[in-house]
Amino acid sequence: MTKADIINEIALSTGLQKKDVAVVVESLMGTIKDSLLNKKENVYLRGFGSFIIKHRAAKTARNILKNTTMTIDAHDFPSFKPAKSFAEKMKQG
Repeated sequence: MTKADIINEIALSTGLQKKDVAVVVESLMGTIKDSLLNKKENVYLRGFGSFIIKHRAAKTARNILKNTTMTIDAHDFPSFKPAKSFAEKMKQG
């Protein structure tokens, strides 16, 4: 499902115009991105899941084709953890 499909589904179920729904969806995604990137805050959506920031430590990697080593710096990355109730529903089918 794409963002356009989500906008279409919400517009059909609510009766709102697609352009209005698109503004809301874009705003939601922008708020989540801003919270993770700029504020370094996790986002918790009860019953759905959490968008969390995970930290990866610096490490040494090897390029086996060139037989060289390189250092990968420590960095943060976004992750999604589904809510328990949502995960259980997925398991049930």
